[in-house]
Amino acid sequence: MVNIYLASPFFSDDQIDRVQRVEQALEKNKTVDKYFSPRLADPDNLEYGSMPWRDFIFKNDIKHLDEATVVVAVVDFFEDHVDSGTAYEIGYAHAFKKPLIIVQEKGHTLNLMISESLTRYVNSVEELASYDFTRLEKNVFTGDVF
Repeated sequence: MVNIYLASPFFSDDQIDRVQRVEQALEKNKTVDKYFSPRLADPDNLEYGSMPWRDFIFKNDIKHLDEATVVVAVVDFFEDHVDSGTAYEIGYAHAFKKPLIIVQEKGHTLNLMISESLTRYVNSVEELASYDFTRLEKNVFTGDVF
């Protein structure tokens, strides 16, 4: 069973558009059984930023990271760097030896810690709709690293 955790920033209209397109691609993919997108898991009954909200978000995201068989991470730059929450989720996935699919539509450079930990690099969200998550075909990032 392929259970995906979708790591992505969703703080701007551009980022929300991108993560929504990733969600749609995963929904179309016949090799994906289910996915979790933190963007869709914000509790209505808790005040944003409150201690109960923070506790819920952290524990819920970790629970879904633990349950995931694959992590898909959008790493388009957030003020010249990968979003810190997304970077945390990537590191967590690597530490627990989960396959890591990196999506980068913008930019041509990548932090070497991410480039060396990925299973597959894609530069088009559309590729996720047909990628075989059961086979997890690998590739190597060949662009510039920092």
